[in-house]
Amino acid sequence: MIVDVNAYLGHFAFRRLRHNTSESLLALMDARRIDKAVVSSAAAITYRNAQAGNEELAGEIQSHRDRLIPFAVINPFYAGWRDDLKTCHEDFGMTGLRLYPKWHNYTLCGPHCEELLTAATDRGMVISIPLRVEDNRQRSWLLNVPDIPLAEIVGLVKAHPEARFVLLNGAGYTGSPLGRKDSGLPANYVIELSRLSAVMANELGRLIADLGADRVVFGTGMPFNYPDPALLKLEVLDATEADKERIRGRNAAQWLRL
Repeated sequence: MIVDVNAYLGHFAFRRLRHNTSESLLALMDARRIDKAVVSSAAAITYRNAQAGNEELAGEIQSHRDRLIPFAVINPFYAGWRDDLKTCHEDFGMTGLRLYPKWHNYTLCGPHCEELLTAATDRGMVISIPLRVEDNRQRSWLLNVPDIPLAEIVGLVKAHPEARFVLLNGAGYTGSPLGRKDSGLPANYVIELSRLSAVMANELGRLIADLGADRVVFGTGMPFNYPDPALLKLEVLDATEADKERIRGRNAAQWLRL
């Protein structure tokens, strides 16, 4: 089984996306033999009210809950987020969040986010954090949204040992405490592989050697990215088939409690 923890549906304000409806994304998944995908609203990244994107997502996947796993985009700086979180979890059946602090203008370790993380963790929801949305070389001239520094993630996972984090669209972990087993950090996060190298510097292989294969999960970034590079990384990865099988889907299924 292959589980993609990093996929999206809907429109993005600064770029036309292909395969951004449930039907077209599922067709692409079928072509690449991807069984399930965690999806959130691409539109909610830039909507002033992210809840509108969550509502669109809930309607879009209504007939495909067996394969598409919805995550809510919640902005803790926006009035009414507590009601939005309750609606997304209890009415829409969303089992996790995606946070965009640099896009929504809050800090991960600030009081607003702290309250959101506590509320979501109390509900048993997974917290996924894309360290970037697009490559900085492709972004609109209207924006200057930086990547989330790994140091901020270190502080976050340390402050919330009871939470379950999924780190998306990141790289450079082996130069950070996040990629070292002797860092003293809790084992409350997994790392998605879409930006990790599997040959040259082989950050993917180094993370497996240091953290263990159970701390790495599969993701593509569809439809912002094509899925093929992520799939190829697993093919060329110098690892046992058992470890590859964990990364393809078993780790995500366990982390998401599927």
